[in-house]
Amino acid sequence: MTTLDETRRILADLVAFPTISSDGNLELVAYVSDLLSSLGASISLSLDATGTKANLFATIGEEKDGGIILSGHTDVVPVEGQDWTSDPFSLVEENGRLYGRGTCDMKGFLAICLALAPRFAEVDLKRPLHLAFTYDEEVGCLGGRELVRELQKSSFKPAVAIIGEPSSMRVIEGHKGCFEYTTVFTGHEGHASRPDLGVNAIDYASRFTRRLLELGAELKGQSPEGSRYEPPWSTVQVGRIQGGMARNVIAGHCQLEWEVRTVRPGDADHVWSRMHALVEDELLPEMRRDFPEADIVTNVIGEVEGLEVVPHSPAFQLVSELTGANDADVVSFGTEAGLFQSCGISAVICGPGSIEQAHKPDEYVEITQIEAGIAMIERLLERMSRP
Repeated sequence: MTTLDETRRILADLVAFPTISSDGNLELVAYVSDLLSSLGASISLSLDATGTKANLFATIGEEKDGGIILSGHTDVVPVEGQDWTSDPFSLVEENGRLYGRGTCDMKGFLAICLALAPRFAEVDLKRPLHLAFTYDEEVGCLGGRELVRELQKSSFKPAVAIIGEPSSMRVIEGHKGCFEYTTVFTGHEGHASRPDLGVNAIDYASRFTRRLLELGAELKGQSPEGSRYEPPWSTVQVGRIQGGMARNVIAGHCQLEWEVRTVRPGDADHVWSRMHALVEDELLPEMRRDFPEADIVTNVIGEVEGLEVVPHSPAFQLVSELTGANDADVVSFGTEAGLFQSCGISAVICGPGSIEQAHKPDEYVEITQIEAGIAMIERLLERMSRP
């Protein structure tokens, strides 16, 4: 069986696990753990608070400093409401493409790593190979944050992390940060004929939204010189507002979902501090003057650091040699790469598939992309093997 055949077989198994972020991933983790344990890999699992999801961190070779991490997330986005022409959790091959939820984002890369793992286990490695498979990347990189905390407490420190997000096998050296929040406004309901006797949560959510949009406009005028991102400035976006129960009832509740995507460190803190000041200095005092139990609470959904561009970083130098690329790009979407960088591990993104296919019905990865990913990891094997 060729490496491509083995990758295809493993990918079919991985796709068959419906690891939607709202559900668990333990069956997939058990499958991967069994496969890697049979090779003699050292396995470490860390469960989330619900006990239904886990990170898997595996080491092939000696646990010492200087290892290479191949990293990817196990969770996928939902399929409800999407018009698929085949079963999203059954791998389908057609016209040089492999269809199924997660084939592109990013079980294709995981399958490549697992298909080549036996070959890493067979040789004498100069430095360890680590496989890091996480949970809940799609909903705030929650598993990645926990995995990095565990790495910081370990007795060894990896040198480089390659995150196999779909990049069409281009080397990605930077991406925006993504900071996601839900702000809940609790007012006081009453009959709409006497709005003076209630506290309208929607009114205060509207003022909160207006300030967010003002801050977004300010950031648009502060685009860093030479920014390579599209758009080249940090952005603020309100994605969802939900509140009230009827037009003749004072709204006692409103919920606002919003995010900040940053092109430079500090912009998210700037927005957060301004919004905190608005709430504490203006909105809450006004609400509680009329109803002491009124409240505004902002919940952190995910705070993911951007991947800062580090010219000629060890990760870029390694992956550029593996792929033959002479340059690198930046992207606007977020990944777990910034988390690894934040704890001193040089990181880049490079993986099979196009981000244009991610999260869509009939998600697919080109077989030629899988072949290119296999070639990259095979070259890594050559570099890490002692003669």
